[in-house]
Amino acid sequence: MKGFTLSASAAAIACAGLSPAFAQEAEQQAAEEQGLAEIVVTAQRRTERLQDVPVSATALDAAALEQNAVATLSDLQTATPSLSITDNGITQNVNIRGIGLASDSPNVTAGVATYVDGLFQPPIVQANSFYDLASVEVLRGPQGTLVGSNSTGGAIFINSRNPDLGELGGYGEVAYGNYDMVAAEGAVNLPIAETVALRVAGFYRRRDSFYEDVGPFDNDAGELDEKGARATLLWEPGSFRAIAKVHINDRQTGGYAYRPIPGTTFAPFRVGDIRTLSFDEPTANRDRAFMTSLELRQELSSGIVLRSLTGYQYKRINNLYDVDASQAPLAAGGDVSQDYFAGERQYSQEINIISPTDGRFDWILGAYFQRNDIKVRIYELQGAFPTDITPDNQRTTTGIFAQGNYQLTPQLEAQLGARYSAYEATGTGSVTIGRGIPGFPPSGLVVADLTGSHEDARVTGKAALNWKPDEDNLLYALVARGYKPGGFNSATSEFDPEIVWSYEVGWKSSFLGRRLRTQISGFYNRYSNFQFNVVEPTTGFSGVENISTVTIKGIEAQVQGRFGGFGFDASIAYLDSELGSITFVNTRNLPPGTLGPQCPPGTPSSPPVCFDYNPFLQTIDGQPNLYAPEWTYNVGVDYEFDLGSATLTPRLNFSYVGPQFTYLGFSPVTDRIEGRHLLSALLTYRRDRWRVELFGTNLTNERYVSGQFGSNEFYGAPREYGVRLGLTF
Repeated sequence: MKGFTLSASAAAIACAGLSPAFAQEAEQQAAEEQGLAEIVVTAQRRTERLQDVPVSATALDAAALEQNAVATLSDLQTATPSLSITDNGITQNVNIRGIGLASDSPNVTAGVATYVDGLFQPPIVQANSFYDLASVEVLRGPQGTLVGSNSTGGAIFINSRNPDLGELGGYGEVAYGNYDMVAAEGAVNLPIAETVALRVAGFYRRRDSFYEDVGPFDNDAGELDEKGARATLLWEPGSFRAIAKVHINDRQTGGYAYRPIPGTTFAPFRVGDIRTLSFDEPTANRDRAFMTSLELRQELSSGIVLRSLTGYQYKRINNLYDVDASQAPLAAGGDVSQDYFAGERQYSQEINIISPTDGRFDWILGAYFQRNDIKVRIYELQGAFPTDITPDNQRTTTGIFAQGNYQLTPQLEAQLGARYSAYEATGTGSVTIGRGIPGFPPSGLVVADLTGSHEDARVTGKAALNWKPDEDNLLYALVARGYKPGGFNSATSEFDPEIVWSYEVGWKSSFLGRRLRTQISGFYNRYSNFQFNVVEPTTGFSGVENISTVTIKGIEAQVQGRFGGFGFDASIAYLDSELGSITFVNTRNLPPGTLGPQCPPGTPSSPPVCFDYNPFLQTIDGQPNLYAPEWTYNVGVDYEFDLGSATLTPRLNFSYVGPQFTYLGFSPVTDRIEGRHLLSALLTYRRDRWRVELFGTNLTNERYVSGQFGSNEFYGAPREYGVRLGLTF
C-alpha cells in the first residue's frame, strides 16, 4: 500500500529531527502509544482521516512521493492499485479500474478528473513535474457527488503546499544524474505580518534525450528542459482565510520520441533498437501552462463554513512531429509531417456551504460552473499535399450538489449524495484539403464540416452505509453513479454520455496498536456507452461513437506497517472486464492518407474521392476493456538505521502494471502493451537539516512500451540514477 507510506515517512522525519539521545526512545514510545501516524485527505472538502472515509483511496505526502519515485502524474501508477496512465502524444490516457480516457479527440472529456489545488485540469499539459507538494490523493470509483461529471473512473487531487503563518523557513535541493540530468528546486516561506504569509517555490530540470535520431535532422526528441514557479499568498485574520495562488510552467522536450508499432504499415522502416529514432521531418514540442486561483473560507459562529474557489487556466501546446515516425518514402505512404497547436482556456467557480461534524447529521451543499474555450490548429503535409483541421470548441459545465451523513446509531452511519450536472458544447471548424494545390480551390476543398453542438444533463450520486464497530475498523457498502458528458463530431453526428453504476464493499482496519493498517475493497461496475474514436465510412473521417457496454469487476487490497525502524507497504488489484459486441473499421489495416467516403456499390476505390471500407470491417465480442490491466501490484520496504547523530535509510520499491490493450482490433502484435516490472531504490542519509540521497529508477533497465498513438508506440525511461543534496531551514 504505497500511498500509506505517508504515515511511515512522517514518523521517520519526526524522529530524525529529535536530538540523538532521545530519538530511539521517542520512536519506540510513538510506536507503542500511537503506531502509524494518521493520514488525512481533503478531497471531500473537509480534512478527514483516510481510515474514516468510505471510499477506496491512496494518499501520498511529499516524502512518500519521493520515496516511491513519483515525480510526475504518470509515475503514480507505480504506487497506486488499479491505475493505468499511458502515453498518447498530446494527451495521457488516465484510467482507473479500466475507466477514464481512451480517445485523443478534443470533443471527448476525461473520465478521471484530475485537480490541482481544487481546479479541474484539461487533459492536455499534464506531464509537468511535481514540486513543493503537500499531498496527492487518488480516489477510485465514480465520484458523482462532490466531483460530478468527468469522474466515471475516479479522481486525482494534487495539492501544493500552503504558507505557514509566523514561520520563516523552506527547503532547497539540487541533483545530478546520468543523461547529464541536472535539477534544482526549493521553496521559502515568508511571514509578512501576523496574519499574512507568502510561500514562493520553483524548480528547474533538464536532461539529454534517451534516444538517438539517425534521420537527416538529428532531432533531440525526448530531451527535457522544464521550469516552473508558484507563488501562494495566505491571509488569515481570525475565522476568515484567503489563499491566492499563481502557477506557471514551461516544458520543452524536443518533440515526441516514438517508433512505428511492429506489424503496422511503417514497421519495415524501423531501424536499430527502441532507443533509435529515424525521423525524416523536424520535431519539436513545447507545453506551457498558467494557472491562478483564489480560495475564500469564512467560518461562522455556528461552525458552518462558507467556501468559494475561483480559478483561471490557460494551457497550450506547440508541436512538430513526423506522423509516420520513419524515413518511409512518399510512395509507401510516408513522408508525413504535422504542425499541431492546441490551446485551452478554462474559467471555473465553486461555492460550498459546509456544516460542522459534531452532531448526528452533517452535510455539504455546493454549486459549480466551468467554461472551457478550446482551439486546435493542425496543418498536415503528406509529401506536398496539405490538410488543414481547424476545430474551435466551447464547453460549459454547471452543477449543484448535496451530501449528507446521518448517524443512525453510534456505530452506523447512512450517507446520501446527489448532483445534477448540465453540459453544453458548441463548435465550429472544418477539414480542408489541397490548399494552394493546382486543381483545388485557392483556400482548399472543404471535405468535412466540424460545426456542431451537444447538450446533456444527468443526476449522479452515491448512497452508502458505513459501520464502525470501533475506532480501528470501518466497513462500508455503497452504490454510486458516475457520468461523463457526450459530444459531437459535426452538425449531424453526436455521441451520448458514458454512464457507470458502481457497487462496492470495503473494509478499512488497523491492528497491533495501529502499527499495521489495511484496506480491502471489492467492486462491480456496469459501464455503458463507451466512447471511442472510429472511422465513419460515410465520411471517411475519424469520429467519436458510443460503441459498447462494459462490465468491470475486481478486488483491491493495501497494507502498510511500521515496527521500529522497519517499514513496508504494498498493494494489489485484480480487474476483470468484458466489452460487448462491436463492429468497426480496423484502421490498422487501412492504407495511409486521406481516403474519402465510402464508394457507391460497384465503384472501385479512388482515394481521396472515395474508398471501399467493407473489407476492413471487423466484429469483436467479449474482449477486455481498453487500458484495463488485469493485475497491478507494488511493494516497498525500508529500514531506518540510527547512527547516533544521524540516520541512514535504504528503501526498495517494486511495481508491476500488467498487459493492456490500446485498440479495438485486439491484435497481440499491434494493439497490446506488455506488462512492466520496475525496480527503484533510494538511500537517504540525514543529519540535522541536511540530507544526501542516492536514487535509481528502473534499475533493471527494462525496455517497455509506455503507450501508443495511431500506428506509433512510446517507450518508458531507461535506468536513471544520481545523487540529490537537500537542506531544510
